[in-house]
Amino acid sequence: MLVFCCCCVSNLRWNKLQDVIPPEIGELKSLTHLYLSFNAFKGEIPKELAILPELRYLYLHENRFSGRIPAELGTLKNLRHLDVGNNHLVGTIRELIRLDGCFPALRNLYLNDNYLTGGVPAQLSNLTSLEILHLSHNRMTGIIPVGLAHMPRLTYLYLDHNNFNGRIPDAFYKHPYLKELYIEGNAFKPGVNPIGVHKVLEVSDTEFVV
Repeated sequence: MLVFCCCCVSNLRWNKLQDVIPPEIGELKSLTHLYLSFNAFKGEIPKELAILPELRYLYLHENRFSGRIPAELGTLKNLRHLDVGNNHLVGTIRELIRLDGCFPALRNLYLNDNYLTGGVPAQLSNLTSLEILHLSHNRMTGIIPVGLAHMPRLTYLYLDHNNFNGRIPDAFYKHPYLKELYIEGNAFKPGVNPIGVHKVLEVSDTEFVV
């Protein structure tokens, strides 16, 4: 049985854990940092994570989670970093941000290397604190809405290896903070260019110490 400690930070990375996350995790009301990456967790991401009022950093990447990302996570008013990359997740971004006022403090959103479909909804631009948006290696389609180019803090945008088409709005190339825009492996029209030199941004844990 998977057991979590009753502290602010729970670090279970690199432990070869293969269980599902039990719903009892919702009882850890003081939890601020949850590191479950690089394991073999399976099943769906539990909605009970959305009742952890202090949760700020949630690392679920490099596991075997399936199903949809719970939209209820958007109700976490303190959540700054959400990484669910490298899993087996399905669904759309529209489903994830369907709740009004969702993800008010979110800075980093990693959805890469899953099986997400659909397009990038214009409503995503309502996440005005977002700095990193990583959508690489999914099955997403459609055009990139110009509204994303007006997200005031957007710094890194990874769109590569999907099925996007059309043009990149000119406003992206005039964005004052956008350092990297990676677009290869799509069906964009000729003349669309990347911005910056691509690297997968790895934010060190020291930046999350509070």
